[in-house]
Amino acid sequence: MSAGHVPAAPRLLPVIDATAPSEPSLEIDCALAAQWLEAFLRDELVERRGIHEAVIGLSGGVDSAVTAFLCARALGADHVHALRLPYHTSSADSLADAQVVIDALGCRSRTIEISAAVDGYLQFEPEAGARRRGNIMARTRMIVLFDQSAKLDALPVGTGNKTERLMGYFTWHADDSPPVNPLGDLFKTQVWALARYLGVPRAIVDKAPSADLEANQTDEGDLGITYLKADRILALMLLGYSEAQIAARGLDPEDIRLVRQRVASTHWKRHLPTTAMLSNTAINDFYLRPVDY
Repeated sequence: MSAGHVPAAPRLLPVIDATAPSEPSLEIDCALAAQWLEAFLRDELVERRGIHEAVIGLSGGVDSAVTAFLCARALGADHVHALRLPYHTSSADSLADAQVVIDALGCRSRTIEISAAVDGYLQFEPEAGARRRGNIMARTRMIVLFDQSAKLDALPVGTGNKTERLMGYFTWHADDSPPVNPLGDLFKTQVWALARYLGVPRAIVDKAPSADLEANQTDEGDLGITYLKADRILALMLLGYSEAQIAARGLDPEDIRLVRQRVASTHWKRHLPTTAMLSNTAINDFYLRPVDY
């Protein structure tokens, strides 16, 4: 170092003021979001894959309804295949709500009962509890969805939102299986806002979200927190705010710990299978193409 040279001051990371009243907004420009997601679907299906048909598992909930509306806008309703896949314990209201979406869009539809397929396996596992049974139903629905996609020359389109994905509230290798997901970067509250903009029937937007795998089941009951609270906490967590800094914004410390624990304990669900590496060309670890043509 030359004489008289003064070294530059080290660059410091910005300090987040825990008492600052501002926080990331969950509001979205719904018109712009819809336009972008329609373009995303056309690009992923038509431009990249040469596929003009989409197949969706229509549950009667807001996420699958929004996905169906977006696919209809992107591809045309006649190119959207909505599948209702009930088990014998499924709510009749869910079937009816899914039909409301089908009628509103005028898309193609089919109802395929999965009870025989699920029970064909469960006859050998009569002691299986509600959680295992729910996972089997979810994975059976994906078997049907992918088989119908082969039959129809269509691409399965996912319906999971960002809140569910971060909280691990989905069945691994089931809800997360479709190769394209337009809602994966939208929090649940943002999906609700987009649903209202797109004109999804109000009864579907306003009803309590449910995976409908058990009687009287609700998402928020399973999660132990409302989506509104969870989304606020998640938005702050993703920006690096500590639990103390999040609590300083009026959020319950117990809710914050609950959300953080669910995110941390389900990290494995958001990754591809771990490969035992024996070479420097292990797929998904070293052999990664910047663009997959």
